[in-house]
Amino acid sequence: MEDKKSLSSLFMCIGVLYVTCLLLSNITAGKMWAVTADITLPAAVVLFPVTYILGDVFTEVYGFKKARNIIWLGFICSFFAVMIYLLTIWLPHPGYWEGQDAYALVMGTTPRVALASFAGYLFGEFSNSIILSRLKVMTNGKHLWVRTILSTIVGEGFDSVIFILISFWGTMENSVVLRMILFQYLFKVLYEVIFTPLTYFVVGRVKKAEGIDTYDRGEKYNIIKG
Repeated sequence: MEDKKSLSSLFMCIGVLYVTCLLLSNITAGKMWAVTADITLPAAVVLFPVTYILGDVFTEVYGFKKARNIIWLGFICSFFAVMIYLLTIWLPHPGYWEGQDAYALVMGTTPRVALASFAGYLFGEFSNSIILSRLKVMTNGKHLWVRTILSTIVGEGFDSVIFILISFWGTMENSVVLRMILFQYLFKVLYEVIFTPLTYFVVGRVKKAEGIDTYDRGEKYNIIKG
């Protein structure tokens, strides 16, 4: 069935949820979670994988073109948010306010970390969407769980490797950086696997509510336009 050209209220609601999860993940990434004495992960791992689940919903129901628009919208909103954070940190503060350092620590970011975050996000989300879309055509819409997990394995792999390497390589021991990549990656993939039943439920309900089930046959997968 062909995709609808208009944007439904349900599509917009899911889009708002997607961008919200992305922005919250960017903020909570500054908090470190001591999972064990040897395993440390950014707190954002408890929420960021939700963006991949929602991305699966966009691609599976609405197709790659609509998913591409949402991915770029998330990127633009994230970039805008970072600029606002940096601007508000730069604004002069009154002498009696003692929260400047804490505010800058939580809301601020370095160009290196910002670059890592944006690059990891774009590579991860687009690879996830493209693979899911291609597999849907190849499997004729069957085995959703295989498609969501395989696309996550690749997408989260790109995101974890790119973000952590750019952010931390050369700032700590290489073995520590590699452990961070491994454990963060495994956590995100396991997250997707555990929530696969929820993905099935949401995808099914959205398809029924929208009355569409898009197949990207002949799609060129241009991430800019198409």
